[in-house]
Amino acid sequence: MGQTITEKIFSEHVGKEVYAGEIVRSPIDMVIGNDITTPISIKAFEDSGATKLANPDGFSIVLDHFIPAKDIASANQARISRDFAKKHKLKNFFDEKDMGIEHALLPEKGLVVPGDVIIGADSHTCTHGALGAFSTGMGSTDLAFAMITGGNWFKVPETIKVNLTGKPGKYTTGKDIILEIIRMIGVDGALYKTLEFTGSTIPYLTMDDRFSMCNMAIEAGAKSGIVAYDDITAEFLANKNLAREPKIHQSDADATYCMELNIEVDKLDPVIAYPFLPSNGHSVVQAVADKIKVDQAFIGSCTNGRLADLKVAAEILDGKRVHEDVRLIVTPGTQQILREATKLGYIDIIVDAGGVVSNPTCGACLGGYMGILGDGEVAISTTNRNFVGRMGSRSSKVYLANSAVAAASAITGYITDPR
Repeated sequence: MGQTITEKIFSEHVGKEVYAGEIVRSPIDMVIGNDITTPISIKAFEDSGATKLANPDGFSIVLDHFIPAKDIASANQARISRDFAKKHKLKNFFDEKDMGIEHALLPEKGLVVPGDVIIGADSHTCTHGALGAFSTGMGSTDLAFAMITGGNWFKVPETIKVNLTGKPGKYTTGKDIILEIIRMIGVDGALYKTLEFTGSTIPYLTMDDRFSMCNMAIEAGAKSGIVAYDDITAEFLANKNLAREPKIHQSDADATYCMELNIEVDKLDPVIAYPFLPSNGHSVVQAVADKIKVDQAFIGSCTNGRLADLKVAAEILDGKRVHEDVRLIVTPGTQQILREATKLGYIDIIVDAGGVVSNPTCGACLGGYMGILGDGEVAISTTNRNFVGRMGSRSSKVYLANSAVAAASAITGYITDPR
């Protein structure tokens, strides 16, 4: 009986063949915490009487939501993680000295590896499935259990096969593909399932595209998203000092899928998710016809804060000015991305056009800081959620889009087709 990649990853970890629906106790290769969720895990860890991490090298803490601290509460929150990291001599602790949004930073550091089982107390931990790993978000107490034992319990998820065909158009990206999938099946259409992305489109998709797609698998209710290891994955990992030896898995031809979706990517326009759900997708052509005025354009987050996003924004903004009624905020995913974008001239172009570039942070995406929306304001945003009040006031509105759309809209003051 054939297996999916996800079934093979769990089989390798538990030492026997397992299939969707089975409950397994699996070792975990990387546990990820951040400044919001880790203090809860630390308390549970210490309240249990535990004194030693089961796998200290397989535990990463990334301070990325409210760092540099936006207020006293966030400073005190971060201190809990700092003190714990120092006490346990964590080598994978990242704060202002080596900043990054966790789901951009850890792949960059080689800390997440093909074939891994990865958990994080952040719903967008599914991002790392782009590397051919099983990666999912869990609660802070689940994290504590893994800190103590080195493993956790899982139900092996069923898999939805997503067949992507055709070469994407110039401004059609991984973000548009995942928004189209969510439009098709809804925000709970993949509940506790894996979205496995396959098909003739995959070789055309960069790692940045793949990270975006897996990142937003959770917005369809999925447990994880995954893309099989290939030459593009290998190129991304080539110069990295990987934390572990990769374990390469491919789904068998006779693997069992609970559903198959088919998308002709060559016919897909850029997709805009209207308020107040990621599933409320419309073609950018419709959005242009609707004449949607924007107050803020945001490019960043764990979904779209990578070098490709800054590159396309710079190409569109080059020699132009941000509209007088629009604020353009750009947040690179990591300090390394910021460095590379600076060397390539992207940052100068963005600033010359009237944009502001912040440090790596999750702040704007969750309505925390560095880009909060006021009453009645409208944002075109490359983030992953557009719920009521997600980026600020409950009367504000967030339209989700790719980085090219956001940059073009910043210039015109209305949601704009970059083509």
